[in-house]
Amino acid sequence: MRQGLDPLRVTLVDDSMLFRRGLAALLTDVGVEIVGVAATPAEAMVRIGADRPDVVVMDIRMAPTFTNEGLQVARELKSRDPDLGVLLLSAHVEVVSAASLFDEHSGGVGYLLKDRVDAIEALVADMHRVAHGELVLDREVVEKLFRRRKNARLLEQFSDRERTVLQLMTEGRSNAGIASEMHVALKTVETYVASALAKLGLPPSPDDNRRVLAVLAWMRARSE
Repeated sequence: MRQGLDPLRVTLVDDSMLFRRGLAALLTDVGVEIVGVAATPAEAMVRIGADRPDVVVMDIRMAPTFTNEGLQVARELKSRDPDLGVLLLSAHVEVVSAASLFDEHSGGVGYLLKDRVDAIEALVADMHRVAHGELVLDREVVEKLFRRRKNARLLEQFSDRERTVLQLMTEGRSNAGIASEMHVALKTVETYVASALAKLGLPPSPDDNRRVLAVLAWMRARSE
């Protein structure tokens, strides 16, 4: 964890030269010391080991696969030096990546969307928080993580049989078709369907197609 009031020392990691240079210029103008820059995960590990920054600011998606290389580097860096601040930037909210990072680390990490970096004073404040061991989350990330946790709790309510029934419903199967697929009686499927609808908060209604609403709710819970 960073101590004292010395200028913040930062290493920037991003495969876009224009983004690196632009962000470095903005940060330098407000007194942040850029001690290193890197374009790849391998280069980042070398630079960070040599530069000893307070905070590493890096993109999540970098070469060679442009998936979650930044997340993997962040994990490695935090395992080597738990006091190092790591602030991940992303063009989009990647809920799985964010959730896995914050499940592993309760402080000294952050996740912001790239379109927030034009508010440079706020970005620097967030970098200081990360450097001092705090947790920083973009508000949009918070909202999606909350929905993800809520959906996870919802999914846990269903039995394996109810999950199977709901999945077959998304494929357009009728109760009779589901019964045939599962090799159970039609009455048994009707019981599973009624139970699943109740857990999804869909009571009987003459105005709504509960089956369609159930499929939509199930697909939304599974995807978020």
